[in-house]
Amino acid sequence: MSLDLKELFGVESPAIAMAHLPPLPGTPLYDERGGPSAIVESVGRDVDILARAGFDGILFCNEGDRPYQLEATFEGVAMMARVVAEIGPRDRPFGVDYLWDAQAAMSVAAVSGASFIREVVTGVYESDMGLWAPSAGRLLRYRRELNAANVGVFMNITPEFASSLGTRDIATTARSVRVSSLADAILVSGPMAGAEPAMEAVREAKRGCGDETPVFANTGVKSSNVRDFLTVADGVIVGSDLKVDGGTWNPVDPDRAIGFMSEVRAVRETPSGRND
Repeated sequence: MSLDLKELFGVESPAIAMAHLPPLPGTPLYDERGGPSAIVESVGRDVDILARAGFDGILFCNEGDRPYQLEATFEGVAMMARVVAEIGPRDRPFGVDYLWDAQAAMSVAAVSGASFIREVVTGVYESDMGLWAPSAGRLLRYRRELNAANVGVFMNITPEFASSLGTRDIATTARSVRVSSLADAILVSGPMAGAEPAMEAVREAKRGCGDETPVFANTGVKSSNVRDFLTVADGVIVGSDLKVDGGTWNPVDPDRAIGFMSEVRAVRETPSGRND
C-alpha cells in the first residue's frame, strides 16, 4: 500500500495535530459533573485553535483514559464517535486513535468521515496494559467488512508504554509491515507520550520503507526539533508540545500552536535539506 500525502493533506510534509479527549465516561478520571457536553466543549476549543494555527490534519485520541486498556468499551466508542462526528473539521483531513483498540478506531472512522486511523496493529509487546498481540489481518478484514477502504491505517511500529518481544531491527520491521501488513503509513514513537524517538530510528524506518510508504515521527516532536525531523521523516504528529506548559493533558496553547506551524512553514519555504 502507498499513501499520497500531497493528495490527502495538500502538502508533502504534513503536520498533524493531536486533539486529545478528556477522560471518557466509565474511566477512572472521568468528570461526572461536566459530563459528555464538557468533553465536546473541551475538544471543540482545541480543534478550533489548531485549525486556526494552520495544521494540515487533526488526530482525535482518547488520551485521557488512563490507565489504558486493550479493548474499548461501548460507552467509550459512543463518546468518541459523538466527538469526532460533531467536531471533525470539514476543511482538512482528520483521523481517529483509540488507545489501544484498532477496531474501535476503525468503527469510529468509518461512520464519522475520518480519513485515517493511527494504531498499533502488528507485533507482540510487553506493555503497561499487559501482554499485547494486535492483529493487522483482523483489522484490515474489518475495514473491508465496513466498506471503509478509504480509511488509511497509520501503523505505529514502536509503540509508547511498551517494548517489542522480537529482535528485528527497525528497518526490517518497517519493511515487513509495509509489505505484509499493507501499512498506509509507518509511525516511529518514543518510549511514551511526549518523548521523541531517536532520529536514527526514524532514519532506519525510512531505510526500510524507501519511497514506497511514508514514515512519520509520531511522538516528542516540538517546535525546537521539527526542522530536524522533517529532514528525515515524511511528516510529523504533534501533541504535547502544543499544550499549555508542554503538558500532555493540558489544553492547547494558541501561541505554541502558531509557533510550531511557523517552524514547519520555514522548512517548506527552504530548499530541501532531506537526508534519507
